[in-house]
Amino acid sequence: MVARAFGSASLAFGLVSIPVKVYTTQKPGSQLSFNLVHDACGTRLKQQYVCPQHDEIVTREHIVKGYEYAKGQYLTFTNDEIKALEAISDNAIALSEFVPADSVDPVYIDKTFYLGPDKGGDRAYRLLSAALSETGLVGLARYSARGKQYAVLVRPYGEEGLLMQQLNYADEVRGFDEVPLGESRDVGDVELNLAVQLIEQAASERFEPEKYRDEVKDRVLGLIDQKLAGQEITAEPQPQRGEIIDLMEALKASLGASLREEGQDAQRKPARTASPRKEEDAPRKRKAARTS
Repeated sequence: MVARAFGSASLAFGLVSIPVKVYTTQKPGSQLSFNLVHDACGTRLKQQYVCPQHDEIVTREHIVKGYEYAKGQYLTFTNDEIKALEAISDNAIALSEFVPADSVDPVYIDKTFYLGPDKGGDRAYRLLSAALSETGLVGLARYSARGKQYAVLVRPYGEEGLLMQQLNYADEVRGFDEVPLGESRDVGDVELNLAVQLIEQAASERFEPEKYRDEVKDRVLGLIDQKLAGQEITAEPQPQRGEIIDLMEALKASLGASLREEGQDAQRKPARTASPRKEEDAPRKRKAARTS
């Protein structure tokens, strides 16, 4: 099925302007959701807003937007004032800077969209995709749409396509230094070698997204079919997770389980093993790296 664009834009680099269409990367209807319904009759409920001060339902014509400038105190705005605050939606994506693709920390990426060429933009569209692929660079721009301004990144995708990724601004991203990491403790060489072996046993050459499915969604849809058929559904007991008492024992047990699986599956790709010289040098190199 041909994708349907939800917006149009003008993608520009230098004096080259490319008319493009913007597409969502998410399949329609792929998300599973539930609605709130009345248990007595099964009718879907309507959302209403209630003023706790007057204890009454507030209709749409009496609802205005407000900015909380102090605790419990709001500065209200009319619809015309809100429009004056919004960014002018020119739908222009003017690439102003190009940076190495691997220099953009993934933590800044918020949403991803497909870009496709609009009428008359096919050749220039493919030219930009090829140029970005050739240089290994991605383009940065500001994009105003729906009353807001976004920082976006445009990167090549596939053979000749383009992606637009909406970015978080720097003041919207929490620093990792705010994440507590517990007590500081050096990683032992033996533990590190066991962990590396465990990772290498499960390593693959590339990411294959089709290998992963939302098993919870599949299970829920199956239970819904059972309920539609008049069958009773019950909750499955939650698996108990064992507490890790000894890290070394846990690593060794994990390696043992992985090796047993390899023995049961003759067609499974054997784990990569390092040469004896590299295995002997690895602890010294890692220790030196940590102390430098």
